[in-house]
Amino acid sequence: MTAATNNFVIDQGANWFVTFVYKNSAGTAINLTGYTAALQIRDTYADSTTDLSLTSPSGGITITAATGTIAVTATAVQTAAMAAGSYVYDLEITSAGGIVTRLVQGKISVSPQVTR
Repeated sequence: MTAATNNFVIDQGANWFVTFVYKNSAGTAINLTGYTAALQIRDTYADSTTDLSLTSPSGGITITAATGTIAVTATAVQTAAMAAGSYVYDLEITSAGGIVTRLVQGKISVSPQVTR
């Protein structure tokens, strides 16, 4: 399976929410029991530091195993700490057996905040 590409805009200083559902080729949700997830945002693919890192189960990513749903949440404080501009990201899941799958990747634009 090749990772899907989705691009997003984050409003600096506002909460950001996005939900993904992992499905097989027939459109049936894949059970994610025992899986963990991680999403990282960086300036470039080669950058060694992250601008935002979210993880499950209690670091901004919630997995609803039976429905294959992965809910990603960044707080207003987290998005305020990101400079306005362009970034890259990906979301990976890891099975209980240690198999890593990249589900989605793409670009994120952070729109500058005016109200502070």
